[in-house]
Amino acid sequence: MRAENSASLLERIDDRIGPIARRYFVSNGFDGALTGVGVTVSAYLSGVSDGLQVIAIGLGGAVGLTTSGVWSVWEIERAEMRAELHDLEDAMLTDLSDTRIERDKTSNQVINALMSGLGPLCGLVVPLVPFLFQGAALSLLHATILSVAIACGVLFAFGAYMASISRQRWYVAGIRMGIAGIVVALINIFLPG
Repeated sequence: MRAENSASLLERIDDRIGPIARRYFVSNGFDGALTGVGVTVSAYLSGVSDGLQVIAIGLGGAVGLTTSGVWSVWEIERAEMRAELHDLEDAMLTDLSDTRIERDKTSNQVINALMSGLGPLCGLVVPLVPFLFQGAALSLLHATILSVAIACGVLFAFGAYMASISRQRWYVAGIRMGIAGIVVALINIFLPG
């Protein structure tokens, strides 16, 4: 019975979020995780000597990506919502201001914008956690390697999730997404400078 209730809750949340918000979350989360890999590897290679500095740099990136995700999607969805509403009003020959239709479209706009911002925040901040333990339990190199591994795990989770909703092999999609983190780390290692 409990499993049914939790599955039902997950289904309700998934239904409320919808496919557009899911795409924004995963796409921008992918960007956040790859940005995190780039930031952490570059910080290490540039000689940053303190894990808290790496976290500060990463959080700066997270603020930028999160703001970009929320703001851009807010404006995109606002324009799309208004265009759809105007088309519907023209077809129905009525004003739909302050109606359930307008409220539903506005609610979708809010959810899509929030999910768009939450994706890169999670994708970038979660891999920064090892740097909290740099100096006490981890060297900077170990924190960097662990951070890249966590980012690859986040990417794997995004891929596995998207594959599971599309009835693909979750582990294949997860591996495909996780490899992107390794590619970004390797590119950063071989960049001049």
